[in-house]
Amino acid sequence: MKRLIIAALLAASAAPAFAQTIAITGGTVALGDGSEPIPGGIVLIRDGRIVAAGSNVIVPANAERIDATGKFVSPGIVAGFSRLGLSDVDAVDASNDTAANSGPFSAAIDVAPAINPKGYAIAVNRSDGVTRAIVAPSAAKGIFAGQGALIDLGDDFSAVTRARLFQFAELGEAGASEAGGSRASAHVLLRNALREAGELSRFETPVRGGGARQEPAVPENPDDPKLLSSDAERSDDVLLTRFDAAALVPVLRGRQILMVHVERASDILQVIALKRQFRNLKLVLVGANEGWTVADKIAAADIPVIASALSDLPGSFESLAATQSNVGRMRAAGVRVSIGMINDDDTRQARLARHYAGNLVALSRVPGASGVPWGEALAMVTSRAAEAVGLGGEIGSLAPGRRGDVVIWSGDPLENSSAAEAVWIDGVRQPLDNHQTKLRDRYRSLERRNLPEVYRR
Repeated sequence: MKRLIIAALLAASAAPAFAQTIAITGGTVALGDGSEPIPGGIVLIRDGRIVAAGSNVIVPANAERIDATGKFVSPGIVAGFSRLGLSDVDAVDASNDTAANSGPFSAAIDVAPAINPKGYAIAVNRSDGVTRAIVAPSAAKGIFAGQGALIDLGDDFSAVTRARLFQFAELGEAGASEAGGSRASAHVLLRNALREAGELSRFETPVRGGGARQEPAVPENPDDPKLLSSDAERSDDVLLTRFDAAALVPVLRGRQILMVHVERASDILQVIALKRQFRNLKLVLVGANEGWTVADKIAAADIPVIASALSDLPGSFESLAATQSNVGRMRAAGVRVSIGMINDDDTRQARLARHYAGNLVALSRVPGASGVPWGEALAMVTSRAAEAVGLGGEIGSLAPGRRGDVVIWSGDPLENSSAAEAVWIDGVRQPLDNHQTKLRDRYRSLERRNLPEVYRR
């Protein structure tokens, strides 16, 4: 009997913090699926998951009720491309884990162990409604940067939602620089890397009825001993380490996304052409400033794009056709578009994505410009980003079964003046203080005699 009591107490202490039912009532509910907001809606969360959201939701008697009258309620913002958690101060090497500038590995790098859940940028972005982030490394040795992850911005040490979610590669100007100064060289390196991965993926597998045949039986884990064993065949002219080649095997076989940064239209077409040679590739384009000029080709290839929404001027030779109408024009052509922050203070300012989405709504009112409707703009920073990496059934909307990432906003979340007033991640309410708010609170009400001398004059 004593053992049973102890076991019950241990089980109770190990129960998840989100084992509760929460009903957010009276707010304008935005589902994050592209639909328009619902006035006077209800969002119901139970045990860390969305149970229901909309206008006709029955609230259980035991639910904790939270009144959101006069406010907006939405899914948490999903940072479509970022480097959150990898750097505190970019210029200080000791605090910057975005790139391995002198390390021996490239594709084998996994960002998950480097994520710092207590990094100051995590707290700042969480306080502005960002609940999940797609995090990628930066390329430093060759065109492959390594394997990115999906993280949550919760105030705990369990940040990584999905490790090794995708492989990130640089083509275009950045890829050419890493490949010796030539786009042609970058594409040769890419194809050669996939060839080397193909060599490692061939194993003798049994055939029913006896015998054996040569078949690409790919382990799920790139650290599988079969891939890393010296018995796995490799030719003599390899350029990648065995670990790097093994990391590309899941990409080659379509079990891991290959996320590619390109901006110029011709580079985008070259990436699309990769599927003719490597048919199993699951591609996602990042950046794509000139995507609107070849939007029909991207749509026909059914490749998602995580676009830079505020690129409205040619900042480089590969983005001469940049326009803020890029996102709207790609969407109009049938491209699946979401918003990311690549090369736009991506280590700190993922929160700005919702403001960029608001800009796209405003563009729809500008003659000659191409914007997007409000519901779709919100989806581009919530569910569309999740769908781009194959996790639309898990995060990014208030559909039943999704993770309980919910934000109550003081007003329209796509307006600059609105602020996040309450944030839940996996159904757990999060603190909204950070180093910025603490400095504000410390100094805004100091008595004059306590101010530094320069402020007393």
